[in-house]
Amino acid sequence: MGKILIKNIKGLVQYGEDLPKFRRGTEMNTLPILENAFLALQDGMIVAYGSMDDWGGITDWRDLEVIDAEGKYVLPAFCDSHTHTVFAKSREEEFVDRINGLSYEEIALKGGGILNSARKLAEMSEDELFEQAMNRIELLKTYGTGALEIKSGYGLSVEAELKMLRVVKRLKAESGIAIKATFLGAHAFPIEYKENHRGYIDLIINEMIPKIAEEGLADYIDAFCERNYFSVDEMAEILEAGAKIGLRPKVHVNQFSALGGIKKAVVMNALSVDHLEELIDEDIDALKDSDTMATILPSCSHFLSIPFGDAKRLMENNIPVALASDFNPGSTPSGNLQFVWSLACVKMKMTPEEALNALTINAAYAMDLTATHGTISVGKQTPILITKEMPNLAYIPYAFGDQHIERIIA
Repeated sequence: MGKILIKNIKGLVQYGEDLPKFRRGTEMNTLPILENAFLALQDGMIVAYGSMDDWGGITDWRDLEVIDAEGKYVLPAFCDSHTHTVFAKSREEEFVDRINGLSYEEIALKGGGILNSARKLAEMSEDELFEQAMNRIELLKTYGTGALEIKSGYGLSVEAELKMLRVVKRLKAESGIAIKATFLGAHAFPIEYKENHRGYIDLIINEMIPKIAEEGLADYIDAFCERNYFSVDEMAEILEAGAKIGLRPKVHVNQFSALGGIKKAVVMNALSVDHLEELIDEDIDALKDSDTMATILPSCSHFLSIPFGDAKRLMENNIPVALASDFNPGSTPSGNLQFVWSLACVKMKMTPEEALNALTINAAYAMDLTATHGTISVGKQTPILITKEMPNLAYIPYAFGDQHIERIIA
């Protein structure tokens, strides 16, 4: 990559040294922006930044790319801490079912949903899955995504879950951005285990997890704690088994109902609890003063026509909030975090500053990437976004249908 100098930046966003690991509550309205700035990179690392008024120039112009960002903003790339980017086929037929009145849960009960994706994935080779996922990641980069968490969970068998995680391992090596892998074997019960939950949980614990440990295939473990899926006790047993091989929990919870999963996940040191379309007082109490990141997925709410997560209530209780795409073929067939930013502002009444904190510094925390991503600080290797010319930063969530990212330097 060599040396890059970005000069005449209208606003250098989310910059600073000795920043917190995340922002919580009212702090989320704080967004440092340095006007008329420069930023210097070398081999992908931030080496200097500051005001153009204080810039003393550079002495070595060899192999230097100079970018004039007059009228443009520069910010750390978005971190997407909850996705299902590896999948086999789209599910637009279920989209039509929902238009015709079926709910997400009704579609799942008739064999659609996650089980539909699992059937399709079982038929595809690892190479096919890898190539499709790489194409998706290249598209996500153009939207401004510079780090990605990817879950398994469309396998639901030993062979297919391992196949998915092996694909993610290859993507880590070849995609050009930071990727974290999450084992989500507990995404749904396969048809053959519909009446034998114990049998499938034993399969996860006794066969899948040991093989994942042997090949080093995952960073985190997840479970879909929800009615008709995994109970709180079932979730806890699976998470405990993952913890024994060093997998920290990141949990699907409270999408359709509040079962007590958030409190249990916090007790089990979950890095994040994700979805949160439903919240009760017990959930708020559990998250207060914890280091578990509350992660909301507004594109899923939009697509399924279910409630949006109550970010305001969380922030009013001094709880940190992250935003993620939930990119998947069934409930969120878009990984565009610019659109997520807009939904957070329009539907959840987050300010543009709160939402951008949720997509950068807080989302980086939800992926254990605080040391490298989420802010513009000397020594960090976060990919850098350069916007198109715009009147102010709020223009990105305001003009929600436009492509606002001119370039990502990753």
